[in-house]
Amino acid sequence: MRTGVWLVGARGSVAVTSIVGAAAVRAGLSEPIGCVTEHPDLRSAALPGFADLVFGGHDIATTGLLKRAEALAAAGVVPGRLVAALHSELSTVDEELRPLPLAATQGEVAAAIAGDLVAFRERHGLDRVVVVNVASTEAAPAPHPAHAALGALRDALQTHEVVLPPSALAAYAAFTAGCAYVDFTPSTGARLPALHELAVERRVPYAGHDGKTGETLLKSVLAPMFAMRRLQVRSWSGVNLLGGGDGATLSDPAANAAKSASKQRVLGETLGYVPDGHTRIEYVPDIGDFKTAWDLITFAGFLGTPMRMEFTWHGCDSALAAPLVLDLARLAAAADAAGRVGPLPELAFFFKDPLGDVDHGLAAQFEALSAFVASLR
Repeated sequence: MRTGVWLVGARGSVAVTSIVGAAAVRAGLSEPIGCVTEHPDLRSAALPGFADLVFGGHDIATTGLLKRAEALAAAGVVPGRLVAALHSELSTVDEELRPLPLAATQGEVAAAIAGDLVAFRERHGLDRVVVVNVASTEAAPAPHPAHAALGALRDALQTHEVVLPPSALAAYAAFTAGCAYVDFTPSTGARLPALHELAVERRVPYAGHDGKTGETLLKSVLAPMFAMRRLQVRSWSGVNLLGGGDGATLSDPAANAAKSASKQRVLGETLGYVPDGHTRIEYVPDIGDFKTAWDLITFAGFLGTPMRMEFTWHGCDSALAAPLVLDLARLAAAADAAGRVGPLPELAFFFKDPLGDVDHGLAAQFEALSAFVASLR
């Protein structure tokens, strides 16, 4: 099943690491470490193989893909030997990356994006295309009447008014072109009633939001432990330090607030109450694409005895996220092929703020994911 993976933010660190990683696995130069779909319980002929993935994308940046990959190698994110060995492959993908279209109205921009997607599918003879948003985090948009109904949205997009944030405009274009959509960010994406209506009309699936790669991954493991052991969590506070483009974006208070809200959802919905504390995100340019999270948990045991737990997570954001991007592209393509339409809550395993009313414990999410993949067979 030849599958196009169209990356919004295609020259960013996560996208470039995903492209390098897929090419390296396809060439037999690296193992698919971190790819959940390669777990023995999840391997399935229903999923497109790494050799079936064809990459393209949009970005406002213009730096060549090879230069971006070399910069990531210099920063220790990807091995330099892989970038050197994959020079030809990366140059080929670079030819499929497009500047974000400009036009007088958002409707015209969406039509141009959809046109790029259709042309990409036809040029490579693809069975389907999955659009994955890995662009910078957006601030939450102000509510707009056109968000509620597809007809009103279509009319509003033909005016000179800014109706949709970029992630939602990308979802609109993807659905218009008959493509599945995955939002790996905490941005709005397809999370509007009018866009759900469009996805159903065009018979395509979508998934999101906000890839679960570090601190929240640990929360989804630890919070069920406290809940099952009936230990009362009194406070849970964390500090996230990160650099790179994501860190720079999150230094903006509005984008920071959107990200922090996404990270906290797991606690309230797993514990059944919201403990004191908050998550703070700070930008530290010197650490580049790496991130560190420090968390302090205070809890009470039998007879109210006070106790505490602390952990530190240090990881490379792009190297953690990239295999999940590949997983989600493969899973969304298989879901599309199987005729799934609308939201895919079974993919909650991958997200901090998943669609639907789902269990936030990682073990339960893995069981749901396994059952979902089995149903695709």
